[in-house]
Amino acid sequence: MTTVGSVYDAFRRSLYAYPDRAMVCVPEQSASIYGMGPLSMTYSEVGRSVDETMERYRASGYGPGARVALMLENRPEFFTEFLALNGLGVSVVPIHHQHPTRDITYLLDHSGVEVVVCVEAQADVAAAAARDTRQNTGVVVVGDGSRMRAGSRTPAAQGQCREAAVLYTSGSSGRPKGCSLSNRYFVLMGAWYASLGGLCRLSSQGERLITPLPLTHMNAMACSFMAMVMTGGCLIQLDRFHPSSWWQSVRESRATIIHYLGVMPAILLSLERKADEHFGGQVKFGFGAGVDPRNHAAFEQRFGFPLVEAWAMTETGAGACIAASHEPRHVGARCFGRAGPRVACRVVDEAGMDVAPGEAGELLVRAAGNDPRRGFFSGYLRDEAATEAAWQGGWFHTGDVVRVDSEGSFYFVDRRKNIIRRSGENIAAAEVENALAGSSGVRHCAVAAVADDIRGEEVMACVVPGEGVSRDRECALAIFDASREALAYFKIPGYIAFVDELPLTASEKLQRGALKKLCEDLRTRGEAFDFRSLKRPPANEPKLTVR
Repeated sequence: MTTVGSVYDAFRRSLYAYPDRAMVCVPEQSASIYGMGPLSMTYSEVGRSVDETMERYRASGYGPGARVALMLENRPEFFTEFLALNGLGVSVVPIHHQHPTRDITYLLDHSGVEVVVCVEAQADVAAAAARDTRQNTGVVVVGDGSRMRAGSRTPAAQGQCREAAVLYTSGSSGRPKGCSLSNRYFVLMGAWYASLGGLCRLSSQGERLITPLPLTHMNAMACSFMAMVMTGGCLIQLDRFHPSSWWQSVRESRATIIHYLGVMPAILLSLERKADEHFGGQVKFGFGAGVDPRNHAAFEQRFGFPLVEAWAMTETGAGACIAASHEPRHVGARCFGRAGPRVACRVVDEAGMDVAPGEAGELLVRAAGNDPRRGFFSGYLRDEAATEAAWQGGWFHTGDVVRVDSEGSFYFVDRRKNIIRRSGENIAAAEVENALAGSSGVRHCAVAAVADDIRGEEVMACVVPGEGVSRDRECALAIFDASREALAYFKIPGYIAFVDELPLTASEKLQRGALKKLCEDLRTRGEAFDFRSLKRPPANEPKLTVR
């Protein structure tokens, strides 16, 4: 597929080719959450809205080099704003409204955005966060051009190298890192998906891709959105995953492709069987990562379509994507396919030496050819040292432990980086530890991931209590409640256990491997307090329930 210069250019190309095709769809379930009726917009309708939005920003002086934060949930307005700003050379910074105010302030400050565009329901949250920024960030409710503050035009890279977005991803230091993503990153992401073939062959007649994943993440913002834009398809963007109405949304939206995370198959398999739940004649494939090996084959047999496991990171983009879109897929073995000819890979031990086939080691990747960073992120914003460290020796160090068989198929084993992945959210253990360390009664603490049948992984904290502190459930609950003030709800420990000491090395460093084993042992023996049922989103958010 021929690529074009920017995200906006890709959109205009499909607008001219498929003006009457549906581009964005919001089914009834999600529409009702947003207080509107079901929505379907064609490429030409989206185009008119983008043109009007561009005029508002242009009139206020926004141009290349500026950044604008988007706090728009998964609403259709996100795409209009993104395309309009991209057409003007402005970079966007998607922000999840569920983050604590101080975290939002950090993202606004770190990215240096000039204004936050939000929905009316999040205006107070955005304003509270913006008030504490060094640059006095403005706040505008989407569509209200009368309150748009004057923008700026600053020197910026041109063409495909120009920054299109900054996406924040958790790092092992506890502070999220801002990944600067160029237009080339987005365009190559769409082109890669469109050229996958095999089980993931996209029709030229226009696919309909349904996803509940957040637009603050690379999967939804770059992968699914760009794949549909560049092939004249329709993106069916849900507000979030609703198990009880999921298949209804799939059916009513006429979805032909599903994007998932590992938590979704587990939940859907737990639902009561229905006579009309086989979608083999409608859905071509599911595309995602992290399905539990125990559920993979069972899901495909019950619902009638394959789940294609894939691997990528926000940092790698299309430069090192791998997907099991061709047989053999090795269903139920955590296989994510074979690397294509445009991806170079190594699997190395802790000394950086290549391991033998079948042995586990860290996955190192780069683009094949003379441009090893082609398709990758442009770097960590304001952190050149971290960027170069990640590219040590000319290879991007993923932190993921994998093994590769004699035929070249990759299998996911574990994450070397201290990241907990719960329901698709990356959670830095250091961030949770820092929050717990300030709680009354906590002398020392450490956090690790434990396995969870539904969420994939759950956060567990081992706490060394202060002198005279009881080790009962009441004390553990007090620590749990205190963490609510500092952490987003999904980061709060689902388990808390009291221990005499933490596993340390001779140099007083935490032994992460030993800690993980300790957590699993304590939980298995019933010596950890289980607070998973108390981890809920804020009251104004729809709760994920299984009916």
